[in-house]
Amino acid sequence: MRWWRACWFPAIIRKKKITLIWTTRFFSKPGTPYGVPAFDRLRPEHFIPAFEEGMRQQKQEVNAITSNPQEPTFENTIEALEYSGELLNEVSAVFFNMCETNNSKEMNDIAERISPKLSAHSDDINLNEALFKRVKAVCDMRERLDLEGERLRLLEETYKGFVRGGAALPLEKQERFRAINEQLSTLTLKFGNNVLAATNAYQMVIDNKSELKGLPASLVKAASALADAEACAHIALVFEEKGVWDRMK
Repeated sequence: MRWWRACWFPAIIRKKKITLIWTTRFFSKPGTPYGVPAFDRLRPEHFIPAFEEGMRQQKQEVNAITSNPQEPTFENTIEALEYSGELLNEVSAVFFNMCETNNSKEMNDIAERISPKLSAHSDDINLNEALFKRVKAVCDMRERLDLEGERLRLLEETYKGFVRGGAALPLEKQERFRAINEQLSTLTLKFGNNVLAATNAYQMVIDNKSELKGLPASLVKAASALADAEACAHIALVFEEKGVWDRMK
């Protein structure tokens, strides 16, 4: 269930992995080695329908949990919740990773549109009173369930996630909590874009050849060639967060 919240929350366990490619109308297996997403076939216009379908499916899965007439158990509540949102997890993982590695104005526009919706979807789950009652009921009897290892950890983390997600807040404070989360989702995205823009714009100009000592000759040659191409009198090395990039200006 836990997709990414400030871009959003990672899953703990999965019985199976469903990797999909997106079209505007339907979803199908990509037929790639190891089931990795078919990135060459993904287009920005595929993501909004995929996000919306993923949220719709998870809402149905959550409703099935809360409407279950049986008493809450680890299997019909905690495990069922953890397995929910499989499609949304897939879409979110691919989309936000592509935003980080293949950024564009079109992808940024989609992120700005979808982030508040994802925040609201997350709050709809975390602030679902009937769902939290079932989660709390299972957590309260954990001493009698004889859970070990991953299952106990999953139970504890699920309950903790709901509490930290506002489930224990009084009703009169939950709307304010929702508003803060929506604002945070927008500001987090904006901050990330600002950092990316600043990183891309940064360059170090070196006008003293002695400062190039120790750099590979091929790197210096590439930088000089680009500096010449741009009619620059100096050699400028472009740095990113992970170090010296292999693109020089």
